[in-house]
Amino acid sequence: MADYHRGEMDIQEQASTFHAFNLMAKWGSLALSAVLTSLVLWFCTSAGFLGGLIAGVIVAVAGVFLLKEKPQAH
Repeated sequence: MADYHRGEMDIQEQASTFHAFNLMAKWGSLALSAVLTSLVLWFCTSAGFLGGLIAGVIVAVAGVFLLKEKPQAH
């Protein structure tokens, strides 16, 4: 069995999995918040379907604008 040497292990797969999980959590949270906003306004207020839909679209568009990844400068 090989001896362990700190810092010599390839962690590319773990880093890719961590990045993918963060992306899914981020975009899934945005989708959930847009859907919940629409449904709450549709069923729990007098805004109705159209008011809920407009608010949900606004939340989704603002979220996409704020959450998209910025290009990294090297």
